[in-house]
Amino acid sequence: MDDLSHLSPTVTFSRLSRRESLQARLRVLLQQNDLESAKVLLAPVQPADLAEAIEHLPQTLQVIAFRLLSKTEAIEVYEYLESSVQQSLLEDFKRQDLLEVVDAMSPDDRVRLFDELPAKVVSRLLTQLSPDERQTTALLLGYEMGTAGRIMTPEYISLKENWTVDQALAQIRQLANISETIYYLYVTDPSRQLTGILSLRSLVTAQPDQTIGEIMVQEVIYTQTDTPQEEVARLIQRYDFLAVPVVDTEQRLVGIVTVDDVLDILEAETTKDIYTLGGGVQTGGDRYFQSDLFSVARRRVTWLLILLVTNTATSAVIRSQQEILQQVVALAAFIPLLIGTGGNVGAQSSTVVIRGLNTEEIDQAKAFQVVRREAIAGALLGIMLGLVVLVWAYLLQGNWLVSGAVGISLVAISILASIAGSALPLIFQSLKLDPALMSAPFITTAVDVLGVLIYLNVARFILQV
Repeated sequence: MDDLSHLSPTVTFSRLSRRESLQARLRVLLQQNDLESAKVLLAPVQPADLAEAIEHLPQTLQVIAFRLLSKTEAIEVYEYLESSVQQSLLEDFKRQDLLEVVDAMSPDDRVRLFDELPAKVVSRLLTQLSPDERQTTALLLGYEMGTAGRIMTPEYISLKENWTVDQALAQIRQLANISETIYYLYVTDPSRQLTGILSLRSLVTAQPDQTIGEIMVQEVIYTQTDTPQEEVARLIQRYDFLAVPVVDTEQRLVGIVTVDDVLDILEAETTKDIYTLGGGVQTGGDRYFQSDLFSVARRRVTWLLILLVTNTATSAVIRSQQEILQQVVALAAFIPLLIGTGGNVGAQSSTVVIRGLNTEEIDQAKAFQVVRREAIAGALLGIMLGLVVLVWAYLLQGNWLVSGAVGISLVAISILASIAGSALPLIFQSLKLDPALMSAPFITTAVDVLGVLIYLNVARFILQV
């Protein structure tokens, strides 16, 4: 990976402005139907930037822009496109127009596309692929979604232990153009079982007459076909691999997962968690400006209605304590302050714990330790905030009993919020549910109800009402 740390902000902004300029100029040329100029404009552009430029076009212009690319360019660019744009192009093109592009895609990228398509479309496309690509695609589709088998590619280079370095180099020259990567070379026995690995660096620096068995590394880190894709991503991240081999139950090498796939996985998982933490505002496949507003509103309103219903519990608690509020009206002024602070404290704890669960820094064995740690942190936060609020409440109301009730309640609410924010995600994980489901809105709602109940009962006790 290139080290870009030495680049100045000026260079970064320059590249950003060039991309924006490309998108604007391409749109204008296509709208003017100046296809020759558009083709010249796109010629020197990198495939990833081409894909981004096409994605920002209106759907009617996306098809035109894609048709301007040569077959080789189209294959590369298509793999970089968002799945929604890939599907749109499939619908707008005649089947034969795009079939060659789909057939030439990397198997893992093709399977990722097929996962987003309706079953009938996938069945039709499968029958029209070349026999080898159809067999490879069907093999990957046979593995469960979200596993190493589903995201791997079978396009790797395998060597034999008794081969010489010269023989291995000849094999690489023959297969380099159709392999996903040549930086890692995998050694297998006659039954395809994985016996070793070596890097291209080790191969080219070895003596020509040395055998692969002499220079390979026998201790191979690999993953199984049924390993969850998140674990595969963490494995590559942990060891700084460019790829990791995938074996079946009989230890036969069946494919590799490369770092570019891992980046896609990490982005998808992060996106899903962010949306879940926000109360399910979108799904990971949604693009902001391409999403239908009515669908966006319908998806968001579902969660908001749930929260609206649960928030009525706060109103019920306040109604049940009308007597004390009528006698000491000043108490009502501090309810928003207390429940808002409690919700924020709970959100902080849940964010830390959910992140720790995702990175495996926190697990169920440390659950009690985590909750205790967060409870202590909540107590410290409550004391610091409580002292400030105690003085502030007195300055506002001039009543030490009311301000004392507010300060003490804030300490109790902070402790409660920290415990809830740390414990609920752990409970969800133990129930085999996504910890991110116990997101900030739900924790805030729970703290609101209990916080008001604590506050008004503390006030009743201190004021002797």
